[in-house]
Amino acid sequence: MAFAAVLSSGSHARTSSSNLQTPTPRRRPTTKTLALPSLPLAADLSLDSPAAIAVLGSAALAAAVSLTDPERRRQQQAQEIGGTDKEVVREYFNTTGFDRWKKIYGDATEGVNKVQLDIRLGHSKTVENTILMLKDGGPLSSVSVCDAGCGTGSLAIPLAREGAIVSANDISAAMVAEARRLADEAISGAEGLTFPKFEVRDLEGLEGKYHTVVCLDVLIHYPQEKAEGMIAHLASLAEERLVLSFAPKTLYYSFLKRLGELFPGPSKATRAYLHAESDVERALEKVGWRVRRRGFISTQFYFAKLVEAVPVA
Repeated sequence: MAFAAVLSSGSHARTSSSNLQTPTPRRRPTTKTLALPSLPLAADLSLDSPAAIAVLGSAALAAAVSLTDPERRRQQQAQEIGGTDKEVVREYFNTTGFDRWKKIYGDATEGVNKVQLDIRLGHSKTVENTILMLKDGGPLSSVSVCDAGCGTGSLAIPLAREGAIVSANDISAAMVAEARRLADEAISGAEGLTFPKFEVRDLEGLEGKYHTVVCLDVLIHYPQEKAEGMIAHLASLAEERLVLSFAPKTLYYSFLKRLGELFPGPSKATRAYLHAESDVERALEKVGWRVRRRGFISTQFYFAKLVEAVPVA
């Protein structure tokens, strides 16, 4: 599933590097770490960026933020299509959202604006570092992987190229159709490779057992109380490891999210939920899993925490 940037206004958000780290989990013995590539240093803030505005401060801006009611807009949106969050997400990614995210996940630059290109870069870094994590455990040939929320196949296709047996699912039929088309172009007929199994399913409907389950940029569509149950469900499908990415909940990013909600354009059509890393880790611990490696990917308009979890020995 696509990752909707939580700040969608036209101004520049804070630019920072994509710093992937693998520190030793808290209160646990030292574990193997993954050496990830070094990336550029963070750029200076521009004076017209939301971060600079936050630093400079503005009574009028603070008042505007406090008086906005994005929840009311979200409830109205759900009522318009007669459904809940899940129906809003399905409707969005089968219609206008599909067109937008097809551009973001694609390779073309014509008709793609600066924000979309930046989100494309951030998501691609998340995919690249996920594959690094998975390959660090050994070759992926014949390893069963569930790509939960596959979007247009940005992870499923390279995993299949590595020889993995991929089951890829998404709530959006339009996304799945595009993923199947791109996979057909990329790997059909390739000797020794198994074509991914693409299905239209939401996360709650996923079944089976897999060596590895990956869920990138999907938890942003789930409030914390539902995300905890979803993490438990995904862990129940995985035998060896679970990889998740999510938008981190911090004071800074929470402010940027609320600021972005002051300017709800037509592309900002789904709820965006931030999650504290501690809450995600606690949800994993409840079902007997622990975080082994973690990292952070950040561009101007995209930011995500990346964690790899394994069963507690």
